[in-house]
Amino acid sequence: MSLPRFFLENQVLAAETEAVFPLRLALDDAKHARVLRLAAGEHIAVIDADQDYFECEIVDFADELPLVSIARHEDASEAGPQVILLQGLAKGDKMETVIRHATEVGVAAFVPLACARSIVKLDGKKAAAKTERWRAIAKNAAMQSGQARVPEVVEPVSVREAAAMLGQATAVLVCWEEAPETASLSEAVHDALLATCTPAADARIAVVVGPEGGLAEEEVRCFLGCNARARLVTLGPSILRTETAGIVAPALVLYELGGMGNRPSPTYEGNRG
Repeated sequence: MSLPRFFLENQVLAAETEAVFPLRLALDDAKHARVLRLAAGEHIAVIDADQDYFECEIVDFADELPLVSIARHEDASEAGPQVILLQGLAKGDKMETVIRHATEVGVAAFVPLACARSIVKLDGKKAAAKTERWRAIAKNAAMQSGQARVPEVVEPVSVREAAAMLGQATAVLVCWEEAPETASLSEAVHDALLATCTPAADARIAVVVGPEGGLAEEEVRCFLGCNARARLVTLGPSILRTETAGIVAPALVLYELGGMGNRPSPTYEGNRG
């Protein structure tokens, strides 16, 4: 059974000098610890501000924060491949659904896109409030699913602003309903790894998914022009909802990179020499 997992924003456990010390959890995490009814003697997993992993034993509670001792320390885990999801703003709670489940899958970062066909339009204050909500969802999903890191969630940006971020990506995969049937996601990933001599574990791949109405043709051209390894990809003949595509597409990419229980072919391990 996996241990309850907590992330620390400012505390570095290796710098603690006392054998028993308070775990400085964020307010919502402290509340979560109480909801779990954690008791003295139980163990929890902690990722500290240096991304180091600790297994801690709860000794007591003080001012509603757990007092813990370090039971075990492991070196920070290797980052592994990074999949960044650029998701067109969608109405209702669809963005929350995508962020929650794509975090569980292993997406490293989210870039919400203000697209021409997005029904949702967010101004400055609304965008900031939504982003805070999405960050909280990503953090909770990372805790629940045992991720090594909390995904970054940036405030919504325009298509042009997003495209400007992607020049150094290993690949940019644009999911478009009008992509030809031969636009294989698997081939796009592997071709990019070979072209850049990048090991799968070091890849940084951006996945673009449009809103309910899909990407406009000029938006597709913008993304295809932002990186020499930008490709159209198809997710098959089925017509997927935006929130479905936003989970399925990055999961497929992670699978191709050796995640989701897959092992990449040695052919695509890249050349470190």
